[in-house]
This record gives sequence, structure tokens and C-alpha cells, in this order.
Amino acid sequence: MASNLAAKLGWNSLVRKQNRSFNVRICTMESDMEFSCETKWKGKELLELVCRTLGLRETWFFGLRYHVKDTVAWLKMDKKVLDQEVPKEEPITLHFLAKFYPENVEEELVQDITQHLFFLQVKKKILEEEIHCPPEASVLLASYAVHAKYGDYNPNVHKPGFLSQEELLPKRVINLYQMTAEMWEERIAACYAEHRGRTREEAEMEYLKIAQDLDMYGVNYFSIRNKKGTDLLLGVDALGLHIYEPDNRLTPKCSFPWNEIRNISYSDKEFTIKPLDKKAKVFKFNSSRLRVNKLILQLCVGSHDLFMRRRRVDSLEVQQMKAQAREERARRQVERQLLNQEKQRREEAERMRDELERRLVRLQDEARMANEALLRSEQTADLLAEKAQIAEEEAKLLAQKAAEAEAEMKRIKATAMRGHEERRVMEHKMLEADRMALKMADQSQRRAKEAEQLKQDLLEARQSEQRAKHKLLEITSRVYMYPAPPMDCMPPELSFSKENVSFDFKDTDMKRLSMEIEKEKVEYMEKSKHLQEQLNELKTEIESLKLKERQTPLDVVHDHNAERGTSKHSTFKKLTLQSTKSRVAFFEEL
Repeated sequence: MASNLAAKLGWNSLVRKQNRSFNVRICTMESDMEFSCETKWKGKELLELVCRTLGLRETWFFGLRYHVKDTVAWLKMDKKVLDQEVPKEEPITLHFLAKFYPENVEEELVQDITQHLFFLQVKKKILEEEIHCPPEASVLLASYAVHAKYGDYNPNVHKPGFLSQEELLPKRVINLYQMTAEMWEERIAACYAEHRGRTREEAEMEYLKIAQDLDMYGVNYFSIRNKKGTDLLLGVDALGLHIYEPDNRLTPKCSFPWNEIRNISYSDKEFTIKPLDKKAKVFKFNSSRLRVNKLILQLCVGSHDLFMRRRRVDSLEVQQMKAQAREERARRQVERQLLNQEKQRREEAERMRDELERRLVRLQDEARMANEALLRSEQTADLLAEKAQIAEEEAKLLAQKAAEAEAEMKRIKATAMRGHEERRVMEHKMLEADRMALKMADQSQRRAKEAEQLKQDLLEARQSEQRAKHKLLEITSRVYMYPAPPMDCMPPELSFSKENVSFDFKDTDMKRLSMEIEKEKVEYMEKSKHLQEQLNELKTEIESLKLKERQTPLDVVHDHNAERGTSKHSTFKKLTLQSTKSRVAFFEEL
């Protein structure tokens, strides 16, 4: 079986040499890439190809990692790719990851792409619990991750439930509290709303600035034993070497900074570290496998080189990169200011438009009501005119009857002379006729007054109609004579040409940028204080819902350290104040 496997591997190597090329799949934090490489290529040439493809110039932080048996290894830069223990199946799968971590992300990470790759890798490690993160810091980090993805918080867009499909918190943190997904989202969104005005790059940098203070950030752990055979953990990071107990990866028992180490070497499974103090004992420990020693040596040498590099004057390349980064930040700052001004103008124009629309609707309502009042006035006037005409006709009819009664009275008077009886009868009839005439005259007069009153009501109705028409004309003129908004206040299209964002860098702008940087340094302590207050506030909010029986050992250690007020940097400083000799002796006695 072993011979068949060896024959197969030998055949693959022969095929590669005959083809003079091989395929490689590079897995990054965002996507995968495939390359065709020459068989003579070394690790350095492949890494440079990947970095050029990504537009990355800060190559010293990164490496290509692969799995070998039950551990991992990093591709050596000075050896051919095919001469190393890389997977033999094509395409060869390698992972492009950050190999070394900076001491201070804000000062050392220059390019945005470098910062973004670190952000993705650190976020993944926190979510997968490779880096222990307390719950309150997890919520704050999640809010910056959300801001980096979605931009400024907008309550009209980011409604409850918009984070339901996002993985933002470690499962350990979620299981530690009696809180629903909606309750976690509410607290994350509350922090997210406070980050308004930041760009994606600024949000990612704030994420890294918080994450770099976590106890397990940037530490590579290896199982080791001292001379007494005690099982311990060796931690390698940007500051130096740290010794941990197996059940406590947060608080080191002793530390050795890189500036106190003179030489690092290994022989078989024994690893030797010579302190700078020649009077101190040599620091030795044993690892489980030779391959692990190789990996430890790689990380130690690279971390020590970067430690010394930070304390020297920046190379010309780094100075050029930092200058370009400053110019890029200045350009983006100007673009952001122009964009904010454009947004303000647009919002102002939209507010003015909305106000004009509301006023137009109000005027239209008033015009409609005036029209309805005018229509009712016209209908009332027509009704009164009809009633007046009827009253006039009735008055004429009554006048005609009164004339007929008077004529009848005259005829009766003319025949009254015919006889006494006839006269009495006639007198009686005359009296009746007089009463009837008086009654008719009274009714006629009353009808005449009613007709006069109806004429007066008709006149008033026509005057009311005239007033309604006048008001309608006034309202109509107000609607159509209202001045149109100025053209510079009308909402522009959301498109930005190169002319809108062009900017000439002047000395005054660079001076202003320098002053802003100085101001940021002065305000650093206040920001740190605000961050601590924010974390304490989050911790207080959720502490009552905590299930202490679900705490992991690391949670207990972290709470204990928090009660004592110890942090990652204070512990390291305290340990390094001890003499190297006493630290080596302490390590051997563990």
C-alpha cells in the first residue's frame, strides 16, 4: 500500500516536471483564486504573485499556510514550492492568511486592503472562538462589523429582523445568556446607530483596535513541557514569548520580550532560547514533534524581525506607502465632505419640496372648499330667485282679485238705489265686500312685503356669490403665482462624475489634515475612556440575564482578571519587570 502511494506521488512529481507547471488554488478570506505556476518557482515568487493580484504591498504580515498530517505549516519563501510538504493533489490548496500580527494596528497597517484582510481574519477567529472575547466586547465588535457591511444606520431601511441571517456573536456568548435573537439584535443595533458618519475602513479599524486588546489576539499556542515534564503552553506573538498553564490561555505565568532574546534554536524535539543576559540560564523546553519545532522557529524568527523592524526608521518603501495612504485619506476626507454637503443639500431640497407639496395640497383643499361653497351659494341664489318669482306672481294675482272686488263694490253701490230692502241687502253685501276687500288688500300688502324680502335675500345671495368668486380667484392666483424653488435647491440625481470628486491637494489641506491627526492623538484618552464606559454599560445591561453555570473556564478566568483590574498589557509589563534569570528559574519550577 505504502509502495503504491509512493509510486503514485513519484508519478505526479514526474508529470509536473514534464509539464513544467502546476496549478495552485489560493483560498483567501473572501474568495478563491487559481494560478498556474512553474515548477521552479519558490514560495516567495508564489506569495508575490498572490499579493500583486490582491494589490497588497505589506507582504511581510502574510504567508501561505497548508495542512500537513495533524498540524499546519507555512510555505517557506526560500525553497521551491514542490520541494516542500504541500498537498500532492492538483490543484494544490494553500490558504493566504496573516502570519504575523502588528503591535498597534492603527500605526502599522497602512493599506486599506491589509486592514480589511486582518479584519476578516480576526472576525472569523472571534466567531469561531479561537480568540476569547467577553460578551460586552462581542456586542460592540458586532456593531462595527455591521457598520462595515451596511454603512450608516437608517431606521427606515434597517428595520427589526435585518440581522436575523447574520452570524455576529460567538455561540458561547449566545448560550451564556437568557436572551432571544431579537434582544441581541436590539443591543447590537443600538450600538450600530451610534457609529453614524464612519466609513467602512474606519469601522474596520475601530473593530481591530478593540480586538487587539483581547488576551488571545495574535497569539499562536503550542503544547510544550519543561525539564520537570510539566505540560504547559507556549504563546508566540508580536511582543515575545509567553508561558501559560494548559487551562488558562488568557494570563501568562511568565513572559520573555523579543529584546531580551539573543538566540533561538532547536535540536530534535528540544527547543533552546538564549537570553540576552549571558548570566541567565538557557531557556529550554520540549515539544511533541519536530515539525512543531520548525513551525515555532518560523514564527519566532518572523515575529522577532518585525519587532526589530518597528523600532528602526521606516524604509523608503514604507515611507512612500504611508505618504500615499495619507494622501488617499485626505482625498477620501474631501470626497466625504463633498458627499455630506451634497446629502445635506439634497435633504434640504427634499424638505423644501415636501413643504411645497404640503402647502399645495392645503391650497388645493381650500380651493375645493371654496368651489363647493360657491356652488352651494349659486344653488341657494337660484332657489331664492325661483321663490321671488312665485311671490311676484301671487302678488299680481292678489292685486287682480282686489281690483275685481273693488269693481264689484262699485256695481253694488250703483244698484243700491233700487230699493230699501235691496239697499239693506246691498249695504250688507257692501260691508261684506268691504271686509273682503280689506282682507284682500291686507293679504296683497303682506305678499308684497314677502316679495320685497325675497328680492332682498336674492340680492344678498348674489353678493355672497360675488364674494365666493372673488375668494376663489384669490386662492387660484396664490396656487399658480407661488414661486418655484430655486434650481440649486432641487434634489439632484444621485450620480457623481469625476468632476464632482476631483480635488487638488494643496499645502493648506495637508496642514489641516496634520492638525486633525494631532487633535485625534489628544482625544485618544477620552475615546478610550468612552469605550470603557460603553463596555461597562453593555455588561451591566445583560449581566442580570447571565447563566453562570454555563460559563467556560476561560470566562471564569476573564471575570477574575476583570475584578482584579488586570489586562493583557499590564500583565505583560508586570512580568517583564522581573529579571530574566528569575523568569527562567520560575519556568523550570512550574
